[in-house]
Amino acid sequence: MKLDKIGRDIVVILLGTAIYAFGLVFVNIPNQLAEGGVTGITLIFRALFGINPALSTLLLNIPIIALGGRILGRRSFFYTIIGTLSLSAWLFVWQKVNFSIDLDHDLLIAALVAGLFGGVGSGIIYRVGGTTGGSDVIARILEQKIGVSVGRTLFILDIVILTASLTYIDLKRMMYTLIFSYVFAHIVDAILDGGYSARGVLVISNHSQAIAPQLMAEMERGVSFLNGEGAYSGGEKKIIYMVVSAREVSEVKRIVHEYDSTAFVSIINVHEVEGEGFTYLKPKKKLFGKKKAS
Repeated sequence: MKLDKIGRDIVVILLGTAIYAFGLVFVNIPNQLAEGGVTGITLIFRALFGINPALSTLLLNIPIIALGGRILGRRSFFYTIIGTLSLSAWLFVWQKVNFSIDLDHDLLIAALVAGLFGGVGSGIIYRVGGTTGGSDVIARILEQKIGVSVGRTLFILDIVILTASLTYIDLKRMMYTLIFSYVFAHIVDAILDGGYSARGVLVISNHSQAIAPQLMAEMERGVSFLNGEGAYSGGEKKIIYMVVSAREVSEVKRIVHEYDSTAFVSIINVHEVEGEGFTYLKPKKKLFGKKKAS
């Protein structure tokens, strides 16, 4: 891996842990909102025993990371160490800052704001392949050793930790914590999916050869042909496949139906797309006239 790429990833992890820790210190803790994972355990220790989350985060993660060193791989192991150390450092720093966020004691707003900070912070960390240690590492250890899926382990750990959090918060705040968790998860998903909602479009038509050039010209998106065969007719068909943004789906349908009103069009949710037209800006269309060839 190139050093400049590693440097950029480290900067992103430092930024992500700063945002995550900011939300934890200035929103979760003042409003007594719980958390899942190892962070949730640090909040329990803080409430019951007065242990600083900056210290407990570090102490809890050191043995977990040590156990998962071989499983994580060299790159993930290095990024996890960076994430864990920086999270602990930021928790320490933010607790020293004389600052507060006035949410007028509104727990719903607190849950939404906490989910925003936590989701954005974690999302950009995950985006570059980093973690903050904790339950993610435990889940991967259990998957390799006893075959329990990562998702199931994380779900069970969160249930156990959130249930244990009832030792210092009431049921009302637990319900708001679930709202926080919902917002958190959706923001993380949005960041990992690239911040947009993409759709895969499959078009089955006898006029595919005419439709495809028009789609490319009007939508300025790449189009591929897939070889297909009708199960009933046995005839060969050219199936059009392309990926567009959610707002472009209606335009694709309009173009297709101009050529073939009986065409079969299937829309598929796409969770991640890389390539020209998505990771790069589309060519800008002129308001009047055609574009000049470059």
